[in-house]
Amino acid sequence: MDIRRAGSRPSGKGPAEYFTGAVRIDPLFEAADPARVAGASVTFEPGARTAWHTHPLGQTIIVTAGLGWAQREGGHVEEIRPGDVVWFPPGEKHWHGASPTTGMTHIAIQERLDGKTVEWLEPVSEAEYRR
Repeated sequence: MDIRRAGSRPSGKGPAEYFTGAVRIDPLFEAADPARVAGASVTFEPGARTAWHTHPLGQTIIVTAGLGWAQREGGHVEEIRPGDVVWFPPGEKHWHGASPTTGMTHIAIQERLDGKTVEWLEPVSEAEYRR
């Protein structure tokens, strides 16, 4: 058994190359090999969002607070609220973040494949975000 005490892992700022706006990442867990799962709590200030990205083994996000938006490539922007669970299949290009007026926090869970959990792509433009 391994207990990770609250506050034992420092918060980090979402890097500008992968996020637009103010984003805080609080690491929650990263299982040791041979397990592959990792998770973090991610808090987006109003208007903040990820860049477009994919996950080799998919991603689950669980909204815990606020009001967010999520979109898969070619789809509509979807509103997401606390208690919503969103699944992005492996390789699906997508983004997620806060609405323009309300922050959002979610728990992100994904698995490593060959040591990698995410493939970052281009930023979400303001026009794409506001559509």
